Amino acid sequence: MEQKHAAQILHALGHNARLELFRLLVQAGDGGLNIGQIGKHLSMPPSTLAHHITTLVKANVITQHQNGRETINIANFKLVESMASYLFNDCCQGVEA
Repeated sequence: MEQKHAAQILHALGHNARLELFRLLVQAGDGGLNIGQIGKHLSMPPSTLAHHITTLVKANVITQHQNGRETINIANFKLVESMASYLFNDCCQGVEA
């Protein structure tokens, strides 16, 4: 992962509401949640929710697919795991002073 991409992911998750939304989708697992379910859990106005979902989708932190008329939102576990691995890849190797 490139540093620029990691920064985009962290930026997308760097808002309280988006982090809460992402953590909710992590709890939901691979089945994800539709937009109505997310709104119900987060008590967020639809326009605000749409804004935050769009930001997370653009950063590929969550993915979406259609199930009939429903849009299902799923946490992109692989991407976030890859970003965490990037952050800790050089852990505890020491730094010359």
